[in-house]
Amino acid sequence: MARFESEGQAVISVKDELGKQQNDHRPAIGASVVKPANALWSDDFRTRRTSAAQALAALRSGGRVWIQSGCGTPSVLVDALVARAPEVHDVEIVHMMTLGSADYTKPEYAGRFRHRGMFLGANVREAIAAGRADYTPIFLSEIEALFESGAMPLDVVLMQVSPPDAHGFVSLGTTVDCTLTAARCAKVVIAEVNDQMPRTHGDTFIHVSHITSLVETSHPLLELRAEPFTDLHMRVARNVASLIPDGATLQTGIGGIPEAVLACLGDKHDLGIHTEMCSDGVIDLMESGVINGERKSLHRGKVVAGFVLGTRRLFDFIHENSSFEFRPIRYTTDPFVVAQNDRMVAINSALQVDLTGQVCADSLGTRPYSGFGGQLDFIRGAARSKGGVPIIALPATAVGGAISRIVPVLEPGAGVVTSRADVHYVVTEHGIAYLHGKTLRERAVALIAIADPRFQQELEDFALRSHYLERKTAAVANA
Repeated sequence: MARFESEGQAVISVKDELGKQQNDHRPAIGASVVKPANALWSDDFRTRRTSAAQALAALRSGGRVWIQSGCGTPSVLVDALVARAPEVHDVEIVHMMTLGSADYTKPEYAGRFRHRGMFLGANVREAIAAGRADYTPIFLSEIEALFESGAMPLDVVLMQVSPPDAHGFVSLGTTVDCTLTAARCAKVVIAEVNDQMPRTHGDTFIHVSHITSLVETSHPLLELRAEPFTDLHMRVARNVASLIPDGATLQTGIGGIPEAVLACLGDKHDLGIHTEMCSDGVIDLMESGVINGERKSLHRGKVVAGFVLGTRRLFDFIHENSSFEFRPIRYTTDPFVVAQNDRMVAINSALQVDLTGQVCADSLGTRPYSGFGGQLDFIRGAARSKGGVPIIALPATAVGGAISRIVPVLEPGAGVVTSRADVHYVVTEHGIAYLHGKTLRERAVALIAIADPRFQQELEDFALRSHYLERKTAAVANA
């Protein structure tokens, strides 16, 4: 059985542990569920060990299933779920962005399965657009309360975990997100125990006795490789980096601009991380000492995250790495928690920003594209942080420069994720616009100035017709 190695010590494998009587059953550091002393926890594992097909026999028609997201997507269990299609109907499948094919959203499974997306990935967008699946606009920080309150009761949770330690605790590894809370609330918990899942620190642990069925596997985790950043991304990133002070705590995501921003931070000092997710881009900065968390005002010295999206390099890096402290999403994205980080810099993206400062980040017109995520939570948290810097960063154009992302008005049906009253900095490759406390006239002037020059006249003409600008103001803006 494959094992991760950390500082010369191997994680105890399931096969090593089964059959041994354990005399010391103190829970692992950070364990979220305290298990009473039990010298034979391996009996719990043995009696719950089964095949994926047998585990999914617990699924019933009309039930609701939560699937762990991102690199933690339990692909073996998802395949077994789809195989149950002929025997069930009206099963609702709920998750954030998963990796893999999401076959349960295919037309042939209509009436058997229906997906409810809390944050959309590429694997479900077509089904949402076709009406075979549903999108729920919601802050990531508020999803777990739906489970706990009973507003969204869960019948089955599918998750992927590390092998148990000497005390019977498994770790959710790459992806705590909402899954740890989901597992505490669901009637049936099915875990894919993958010996290639890293064991991570923080609030990531659950005891095998709290898991209904355990399915042993050994395969590489699903990876999400960062989008290679372009010269355009780098031009935006340099403007963003100019707003980041030494000692800042960062929230960033995945994509061309976030990766480019991280690449621009090599000359910074004592940066920290508090984020819903992080990518491979943090590794070099941590190894060079740029990210060390020494000046964090909350969780000093720790990278606080809800999950990671990346490659095997990142999975190996976080394994038994005490620099990382994984927490449920409701904690990492809680704006009141975020605000406790001094010099909090929140970097978020947008699909469109209109001339009044409204930000659309989750839809292309009426077509849902992603989700609310943690954007507004972090924007509001950074705004209330001592020395905080809330940023919306985007290229000025899309479709190869054919359309402007700074627009007169949002497309019909487009959702407003961040309101114009919440926006502070908007950054493109053409500069930085500061909108907080500004009038509509001042906003229009600032946003036109950072729009692509090819669209500035069109934007100015609209602003004049809408009386955001007066003719003399427009003349001054062009001077």
